[in-house]
Amino acid sequence: QVQLVESGGDLVQPGGSLRLSCVASGKISIFFAMGWYRQAPGKQRELVATITNYGITNYADSVKGRFTISRDIAKNTVYLQMNSLKPEDTAVYYCNAKSVTYDSWGQGTQVTVSS
Repeated sequence: QVQLVESGGDLVQPGGSLRLSCVASGKISIFFAMGWYRQAPGKQRELVATITNYGITNYADSVKGRFTISRDIAKNTVYLQMNSLKPEDTAVYYCNAKSVTYDSWGQGTQVTVSS
């Protein structure tokens, strides 16, 4: 019921930073939560960060203190600020919109952390 478009992925060196953006085709306020997930080659897709409709955030242990999820409700956009990037952060990052009955997913944006 909503289209999500991610952007901002890039090739960066370890220790670098990126900001990912997810623009939704509709009001993100109608969803219980928005989030970012990632999938590395040969690995299962995993949760990175979520933010609820009340602004409560949740992070994977592996990114706590380095990544920050935020939203701009007026712009229907969710962001993921990624600092102190590590090679193990390399993955395709997907935006997610969650309701109690269904999830919507973007197409993903590639983040590669390498020297």
